Amino acid sequence: MVAVLRALAGSGFLIASTVLAQAAEPIHLRVADSFPKGHYLVKLVLEPWMEEVKKRTNNAVAFDHYPAQQLGKATDMLKLTQTGVADIGYVAPGYTSDKMPVSEVAMLPEAFEHSCQGTLAYWKLARNGVIAQQDYTANNIRLLLAVSLPQYRIFTVKAPVKDVSDVTGLKLRSTGGAQDLTLRAIGAVPVRMAAPDAYESLSRGTMDGLLFPLESVVAYGADKLVKYSTDGLGFGSFIVSYSISDNVWKKLSPEIQKAMVDVAEEMIPTVCQQVQKADNETKKSLEAAGIRFETLQPEVNAKFKDLMKGVAKTWSEGLDGRGKRGSDALKEFDAAVAAIPAK
Repeated sequence: MVAVLRALAGSGFLIASTVLAQAAEPIHLRVADSFPKGHYLVKLVLEPWMEEVKKRTNNAVAFDHYPAQQLGKATDMLKLTQTGVADIGYVAPGYTSDKMPVSEVAMLPEAFEHSCQGTLAYWKLARNGVIAQQDYTANNIRLLLAVSLPQYRIFTVKAPVKDVSDVTGLKLRSTGGAQDLTLRAIGAVPVRMAAPDAYESLSRGTMDGLLFPLESVVAYGADKLVKYSTDGLGFGSFIVSYSISDNVWKKLSPEIQKAMVDVAEEMIPTVCQQVQKADNETKKSLEAAGIRFETLQPEVNAKFKDLMKGVAKTWSEGLDGRGKRGSDALKEFDAAVAAIPAK
């Protein structure tokens, strides 16, 4: 009898130890994006956030990162996150403009001057504003990280853009939505595609150039193909954002949730400064590599601005007509940007 009790006691200890060991195991979250391995945004934004969240939760959570579209295409990240293929996904609103239309307010031409203006304005409104209500709550996802890229430029292969007439008829890569409106307004032909697909189309000659940020030119190898870039005028931007599904979020402990929010709040004002700085440094390196930056003359700048001045109105009224409150989003975003210094 004593032997049996001892055996049961030992078994109980073993079970208890197993339960404790299991309790100590971190929660693993799958993080998916389309960026190539080593991309500067992953290094500046995602990796520091994951590391600090792990640290603050005493390793109660672990992140398994799947870059380079390993879990699915960039254009499918919203669905992949909603359905649980990824727990956290690089859900770029520009790739899902049909589902997240009002986020494109941050992608309109000359919507802001400095990355931090666009980033901090979007960060605020995507958690408490029209953008939060329509693009996040309605899609059952929650924003975790966001940064607005510096203003986009027009990159070309065969000839520089020095005047409005040089853009007429050019087939240029676009993410769709607001960028399509911008390119049509200046006389170009938008070719909608995700960034990872741009190199192949450009190399095959099915596009004449790109509407792209500087860093992506390097990240996706387009610096080996393009020869010219505009300078001195912004043709739009892009929101890089990571989101988590509501289902996954609700399963996390309050401590993990708090760590995720706190780390992002602390990081983002610094990250946008780093992103803008990286843009300036990349321009220098591309110039050194032989890419020619054409500073648009004041009169040409004025022509382009005149062509683009109606894009925001067209965009917002188009959404209003679909019941998407585009004008409200535009008003909120413009006010938020105006409250943030350009530098």
